[in-house]
Amino acid sequence: MKRGLLALSASAVLFYLGTGFAPIPALTWVAPLPVLWLAARVSGRAAFGVAFLAYLLGLAGQFEFFVRTPSVPLPIGMGILAGSSLLFGLVVLLFRALAGRGLTLAAAFGPPAAWVGVEHLITLVNPSGIIWPLATNQAEVPLVTQIASVTGAWGVEFLVLLVPCAVAAMLSPGTQGRERGQDGRQGRGRGRVRTGVVAGLVCALTLGFGAWRLAGADGGTAQRVAVLSATRYQWAPDAGSADGQALARRYAARIASLPPGVRTVVLPEGAFGTSPSTLPLVVGPLTEAGRGRGVDVVVGVVHTTPAIKYNYSVLLPADGSSAVYYAKWHISPGAPFRKGVDLAFARDGRTGLANCMDLNFAAPSRDYGRAGARLLAVPAADEFGNGWQHSRMGLLRGVESGFALAWAAQWGTPMISDAWGRVLASADTEGTRAPFVVAVADVPAGPAEPTLYARFGDWFGWFCVAGVLLLAGVVLVGDRRDRLLDREGDDLVVAGGDRAGAA
Repeated sequence: MKRGLLALSASAVLFYLGTGFAPIPALTWVAPLPVLWLAARVSGRAAFGVAFLAYLLGLAGQFEFFVRTPSVPLPIGMGILAGSSLLFGLVVLLFRALAGRGLTLAAAFGPPAAWVGVEHLITLVNPSGIIWPLATNQAEVPLVTQIASVTGAWGVEFLVLLVPCAVAAMLSPGTQGRERGQDGRQGRGRGRVRTGVVAGLVCALTLGFGAWRLAGADGGTAQRVAVLSATRYQWAPDAGSADGQALARRYAARIASLPPGVRTVVLPEGAFGTSPSTLPLVVGPLTEAGRGRGVDVVVGVVHTTPAIKYNYSVLLPADGSSAVYYAKWHISPGAPFRKGVDLAFARDGRTGLANCMDLNFAAPSRDYGRAGARLLAVPAADEFGNGWQHSRMGLLRGVESGFALAWAAQWGTPMISDAWGRVLASADTEGTRAPFVVAVADVPAGPAEPTLYARFGDWFGWFCVAGVLLLAGVVLVGDRRDRLLDREGDDLVVAGGDRAGAA
């Protein structure tokens, strides 16, 4: 009882500090370890209960967000919290089953594969997409995140859970099955050594790849990019109102005062609410300011027509040519918007447009990577404290598909990152009394070719699904074999007793 409470408390606190809206990345790696250590020493029911509660309590800092946000319906938000805790509990049960059979290597690699495989399948049906619960916390550790260019962020998610599973597997008390005596102890010892070597090799190769990829960064001509956000949260203020027109003029004045050399500036999602008659009241001042400084302006507008409503990211070219409209692909359930289906680029063909929640999904990010985008301009909203988490999720999409990111949030963390996931500049709309915040950075061109992930997609997620199915087959066959051996042993005992009685 005492060690169960200690493991529960330790993992809950570590998950709370190592995940969420302001994580300490190093703690994410050790948060599962107390529960995994306990799982090999208690009943399955106790292991599941402690794991479920530890993970759920670790998510306590995110409860308020899901209760208050209009972007994720409350049932879906509560389902995410409860469902991810349930998944963690089942993953710990899988670890217990494998470690208890003396399958040390499988206990190290099987649970991370199960975690990733199930999450990957969930993303195929979840209307809110995913913000990776483990990988996102490593977003500002580029040495680790480079593997996302090959495996997607699933590889980071896998690695963060692999390390504690491997340590716990090597520390497990051993098989609960039939191995006995010196040979059994030697087998367990060899299994532990093999597990340590293989897991260590995977980690070393991943970090080595990260170092190699970062060593080749910074190539190509840089372009200067800015993100600009008002610090007063205003969702889609009417462009035809006095306040809306004043806001457009203030944004135009800020664009006119940007540092020399800026070529693209990104404003937030829903910066204005427009209609066919009021749209020129936004486009006119912003286009004029951009043309005066030679800056392409990207702004998010909620555009309402008599027939339909759009959540647009609008590019206003510096040369005064026609505006480019990108309609948001992924809409919160129940939101009255027409979904987009097309990519949209600046005239250079290298700057693409997206919108906030779009980056919760592999598409359109991966489509932009394959199409050669080197910068993704993303008007975003964010809310209730999730700005850092959401912007870093977008950063990981950039690493996956090989583009830099200019993320302009209404309420959160405007940020610019390069194609290798390094944060070049950021600001905070909540920690200042200034009316606007701006972040400016010189952004390297990025890789010359699409990443392997951009080419082949979520192959690693499917690989994990296949691995878990194979592992489940092995476990089921092992259970059947154990039951047969138990039955044969009982028959021998009975037969021996009968012979003794006859004698």
